[in-house]
Amino acid sequence: MIIESPRGRSLPFYVIGHRNPDTDAICSAIGNAALLRERGHPDAVAARCGEVPQRTAWVLEKAGIPEPELVTDVRANAGMICRRDVIQVCAEDTFLAAYQRMLASGVRCVPVVGDDGQPQGILRYLDLLELLVPGDGSGIAARTVHVSLGKIAKTLQADSVGADLPDDDSDEDLIMLVGASSQNTIDRRLKTAGKEGNVGRYFVVCGDRPVVHHYAIENGARALLVTGGNGVEPEMRQLAKERGVVILLCTQDTASSTTLIRCSRTVNHVMDTDFQCVSKDEPISRLRKSLAHLEQDLFPVVDPVEQTMIGVISKSDLVDPPRIRIGLVDHNEYAQAVQGIEEAHILEVIDHHRLAGDLVSREPIRFLNEPVGSTSTLVARKFSHRDLDPEPGIALCLCAGIISDTLCLTSPTTTSLDREMLQWLSGIAGIDPEKFKTDFFAVGSLLKSGSVDEILNADRKEFDDDGVRVTIAQVEELGLSLFDGRREELQAGLEALVEENGYELAVLAVTDIATHHSLIVAAGNERMISGLPFKRINGTHYDAAGVVSRKKQIFPAVCKAIRTPG
Repeated sequence: MIIESPRGRSLPFYVIGHRNPDTDAICSAIGNAALLRERGHPDAVAARCGEVPQRTAWVLEKAGIPEPELVTDVRANAGMICRRDVIQVCAEDTFLAAYQRMLASGVRCVPVVGDDGQPQGILRYLDLLELLVPGDGSGIAARTVHVSLGKIAKTLQADSVGADLPDDDSDEDLIMLVGASSQNTIDRRLKTAGKEGNVGRYFVVCGDRPVVHHYAIENGARALLVTGGNGVEPEMRQLAKERGVVILLCTQDTASSTTLIRCSRTVNHVMDTDFQCVSKDEPISRLRKSLAHLEQDLFPVVDPVEQTMIGVISKSDLVDPPRIRIGLVDHNEYAQAVQGIEEAHILEVIDHHRLAGDLVSREPIRFLNEPVGSTSTLVARKFSHRDLDPEPGIALCLCAGIISDTLCLTSPTTTSLDREMLQWLSGIAGIDPEKFKTDFFAVGSLLKSGSVDEILNADRKEFDDDGVRVTIAQVEELGLSLFDGRREELQAGLEALVEENGYELAVLAVTDIATHHSLIVAAGNERMISGLPFKRINGTHYDAAGVVSRKKQIFPAVCKAIRTPG
């Protein structure tokens, strides 16, 4: 099932491993995403929330599979749920154009957008009334309209037969005079306007009244609108051109024409320019709080770089927004998960680690957790149970996940299921597991070429044990000869991790996968460091023969150290 936003756009479905992903986290995500696509989730995609380790990159290259998408935040954002097919107007649109657009679409509020795609204001349905109803209902102000003659001609679909219309669409303050009074009254009013110096602003509207036509032109009115499909005598047209009087001919009656003249005013006069936009990357949870106190209801969603509008969002969209769907692999606790996981819709979890106890969901989910050597093993079995053979590239990735996490079935975490699945997958992938293991671990020594940051974060997990925050990093090498030359800077790096993140204890295990031997460096609480049950070389440096598994050997040892009394 594809989950759609209120505006009809589907939100992502990510299958993703833990932070600082290792080979099993990335490869099990790739495998499970492929399986989900086979099972009716065509939009399931593998993702990662950290850099691809060098060895994992080698695996993906051999498998012919691109690196999964890097996803650092799974909170739904404004860009994901906003309306993209936006009903919008521009500042120079007339009342009539804006009204017709809003009426046809059934909306009462639209963004005003410039030619550059950037929002310029917000126009509400009620704002349009200001274009029709004068602010002062009496005197000359009630008859004054701030409008362009070109817009009037366009709204009325009128022909211009006198002086030329202005080249631009600049607005003018036109004083409307409807020629419904007696001829003498109209002539007197125009002459009075001439004495007052504003007859050049008068816009005379009448039907088939040639004498009124003559008075308007002779007195130098700004424009004459002849309604009802009536015309103007040729000599009057010529006089109008000489006097600079614009003549418009329309088919509407006088009453309709006067209303449509006001409908020719542009929305830039009433749009709200004191408005707020939101970035497309802004999380919905944050918007719900920041926008709650604002009277504005419709918000343009903009690209944070170009500031161009990509859609709109309203407050009602924030009440119960759709969530990004997530399939977790190789972990089951928030401390190790991608940022924003608390706001995502977790559909399933596949893991082979301990239960941390802080994972919650609104509805029941599929949860598979078994004590095997690799999450890739569990994904492979799901293929097998459904009589599905993964594609060779997917099978190779799953092989790599098992081989890396079980040290090719030699780790104490290895089970019979790991052996069974590796044998089955290696046949599909066409590899020899032992040779693959040798080639895999020969790729890139972090001790030789990696920075301290790369060594500590290539495969590092955070844990919360009884309220104590700890982190355990592990790197796997062929031999430990390079360790002594880098121990001091690695120690300093661990101490910086403790200081920056508030850990009680930080541990780095450098493991020789050939001899099953680890050297361990620790930083943090002195009592906990002293409680580590390994052979102590000096204050923070330990020798751990036979120790290779973080899950089954190192983490339990750290938990024991945490509980060791001072």
